[in-house]
Amino acid sequence: MHASVFDPRAAAPAARTGRARRAAGAVAVAALFALAGCATPPHESATSNAAPALTAQTSRAYQGRFAVQYVDQYGRQQNAYGNFDWKEAGSTITLQLRDPFGQTLAIVTSSPAEAMLELPNRQPLVADNVSTLMQNALGFTLPVEGLRYWLQPSVAPTSPAETSADPQQTSHLSQIRQDGWTIDYLAYANAPATGVKRLNLTRTDPPLEIKLVLDQ
Repeated sequence: MHASVFDPRAAAPAARTGRARRAAGAVAVAALFALAGCATPPHESATSNAAPALTAQTSRAYQGRFAVQYVDQYGRQQNAYGNFDWKEAGSTITLQLRDPFGQTLAIVTSSPAEAMLELPNRQPLVADNVSTLMQNALGFTLPVEGLRYWLQPSVAPTSPAETSADPQQTSHLSQIRQDGWTIDYLAYANAPATGVKRLNLTRTDPPLEIKLVLDQ
């Protein structure tokens, strides 16, 4: 399988109680921002063969479903899932998370100026950026800026990355490894539609697995 190096220098449960849904909102936001392929070990190659990094200065929108598995501060395995709407307008991202019944769990807005997290029946939380906001509110940071590129799919232009191409269709990426995350692309849309349909994101420290299905 071909690999390249990018150089920056060049489903629903039983109905929950209101309290449980609010808790699920915080869990879902934490896990999603941090929103099966198999690749052989990569080898280094020319930068010109790397997947091109796409500009963030554009407008995009995604709708889909998420499922998250993580380990909480007490060492217990937890799960969260639901639906999401992701919108980009230039450098601003707005993400709405909903439970499987359609109730809003959280809204996250990220821009170069600030990041804001809104949870039901709570005052909005504001910080200079998403990483600071999530670290202060939830105890760990999440790869928001990476996700805006990985959903394309493309590597983020801010740090080195390794990529693997799909051996059956070399124009498609099968995996990106960047910033401690492994992103596996499991399915692409069938023509005439384009883009990614299913992807998994995993990291080991701390353990976190995110499964995303893009419906449109």
